[in-house]
Amino acid sequence: MKEDFLHYVWQHQYFDKADLQTEEGEAITVLRPGHRNADAGPDFLDARLQIGEVEWNGAVEIHLRASDWLRHQHQTDKKYDQVVLHVVYTADQDIQRTNGSRIPALALAPRLDLGLIHAYVNLVEQAATPQLPCAPLLPQVPVITRTMMVERALLERVEQKADAVATLHEQLGQDWEATAYHALAAGFGFKKNTEPLARLAKALPLAVVRRHRHEVRQLEALVFGQAGFLAEAEVTADDEYIQALRREYEFLRHKYQLADAALAAHDWNFLRLRPANFPTVRLAQLVALLHARPVLFSALLAAPDVRALEQFFRAPVPEYWRGHYQPGRAGKVPALGRSSVHLLVANVAVPLRVAYARSVGQPELIESAVALLEHLPAEHNHLTELYATVGFEHRSAADSQGLLSLSRAYCQPRQCLRCAIGSHILRQNVVVG
Repeated sequence: MKEDFLHYVWQHQYFDKADLQTEEGEAITVLRPGHRNADAGPDFLDARLQIGEVEWNGAVEIHLRASDWLRHQHQTDKKYDQVVLHVVYTADQDIQRTNGSRIPALALAPRLDLGLIHAYVNLVEQAATPQLPCAPLLPQVPVITRTMMVERALLERVEQKADAVATLHEQLGQDWEATAYHALAAGFGFKKNTEPLARLAKALPLAVVRRHRHEVRQLEALVFGQAGFLAEAEVTADDEYIQALRREYEFLRHKYQLADAALAAHDWNFLRLRPANFPTVRLAQLVALLHARPVLFSALLAAPDVRALEQFFRAPVPEYWRGHYQPGRAGKVPALGRSSVHLLVANVAVPLRVAYARSVGQPELIESAVALLEHLPAEHNHLTELYATVGFEHRSAADSQGLLSLSRAYCQPRQCLRCAIGSHILRQNVVVG
């Protein structure tokens, strides 16, 4: 059993409250359990309790064992002097405040229903398996509960991505065009190369890109040179195109003093990627976009629908990169695929629009941004398929994003107590007095 289970039990008062008493035998009436504290200090604040003849307003601290108070060093922390009740699973030790006054304790071990404990263990503490821990119990969960939880997880995922965009916006001096440039660059990393592409955006300032975006050869030289792919190599010794890019880059890197920030070829991930997903291919696609779109942010913001965003992301790559996966290595390269475009819409355009909408206080823009996901096809991978097999709807990217967030934020770390689905299952096993 983990302490968060007792937090859940106390918050929802899922225990036998008949003849409720402290370890000293004083009667307890819970008038208000308090609210969870997300900061340092006691677990529940603003609780209202009657203990004996006295009504208390204060905090409640929760531990598995009363002696955990000492292990956590609360006996020397004055923040915990406001605790009026110590709720524990077992009361193995008397506890005092920093001034020596005793804190009443409530032991929950004899007051918890065994069915609730059994349901909790089955959900949260069983050994990890490829299946969802709640899968056998899902038939007892109403469809509306499952749907609302997926929607909640979706909004949490979008908000987290928007938070990252907002942080980037602050770091870039509140410049939305620069923010769009950096977000787009990272987006073209498609997870495997997100980090080096984010570094590349820092290594190649937007101001430099703007000066040379009209000359695609110069833009190629800057992007591939700063990425570390124009260094002398045997495979490109006879490649006139790469040799020309290298000469162009040598001039530009000296002009803008870019050398110290440049990446190296070994910074990029090629392992377990199909050639069409090689970072060099993605860089060529990014070059094409930067060359074809004079402005980034306003276009991403103003696009009225998914089709317009698809058009934004589609730009013909320079001819060399239609026939080369890497510098000096020939092969027919497909254009940016539809699924990749949709990932860019979901992971770049939507969070960017949500972050902007929050900054200007326009909630209707947030709704329209999230609604874009409902018009994108569902993503299919092992995680989304796992949920589809147990009856979760999976019709659009909104469902996919919600299911991915549900998996990563709740199911994988076994945060069933925070999940509406897990909470519903536990409620079915609550028998309290």
